[in-house]
Amino acid sequence: MKFYNILIKYRLWIGVALLALGGYVNYSASFWPAFPLYLIAVILVLGHFFFGPLRLIQEYMENGDMDGAEKVLNSIKFPNLLYKPIRSVYYTLKGNIAMMKQDFDGAEKMMKKGLDLGMPMKEAEGASMLQMGMLCMQKNDLKQAESYIRQAIRKGLPDKENEAAAYLQMCSIMMNKREFRASKDFFRKAKALRPTTPQIVDQIKQIEKYISRMPG
Repeated sequence: MKFYNILIKYRLWIGVALLALGGYVNYSASFWPAFPLYLIAVILVLGHFFFGPLRLIQEYMENGDMDGAEKVLNSIKFPNLLYKPIRSVYYTLKGNIAMMKQDFDGAEKMMKKGLDLGMPMKEAEGASMLQMGMLCMQKNDLKQAESYIRQAIRKGLPDKENEAAAYLQMCSIMMNKREFRASKDFFRKAKALRPTTPQIVDQIKQIEKYISRMPG
C-alpha cells in the first residue's frame, strides 16, 4: 500500500523520466526496445491527469489532517482533465474542506459543481444534498434547505447517522414554519434510528425538552 501511494504521488515525474529514458533507448538502439518504456510512461502520465492523487487523501482524512488533505487537492492543477466521477469527488471534497473553514459561499460553489457532475453512488449524492441543505441553513435560506434535505432523504443516505441528521434538520425547519405535527413526526423518525454521534444525540436531547409541549 505504501509503495502504491508513493507511485501515485510521483507517477508524473516517473512517467517523464521513463519517456526520456525511452527516447534515449530509441535513439541508441531502436523503437521496439524502447516501446515498453514509452507504454509505461504514457500510462503513468495519463493516470496522473485522469485519475489524480485523490487516493492519497484517504489517510489524511482518517487521521483528521485537513491541511494535508487540502495540500493534496491543491496539487491538482487541471481538475477539468479528471475522469468525471473523480472530478465530482474532487469538488465535493473541496466543498467539505471549505465548509469546515466556514467558507459557506465557497463550499456551496464547490459542492454544486460536484452535484452537477453526478455522484458515483446515490447514497453519496444524498449525503452531498444533505450537506447542501445544512449550508443553506447556515445562510438562513430555509426554503432551499428544505428542498435539498428532502431530495437527500429521497435519494437515500449512507448510514443511520446521516439519516438522523437529515430528519433533525427537517424537524427544525418544520418548527420554524410552525408545522408542529410534521416537526414531531421528523423528530420521532430521527430518534427511532438511535444515532450514536455525540452531536446528534445532544441535539435530540435538547429538542426533546420542549417538543412535547408543542401543539399538534
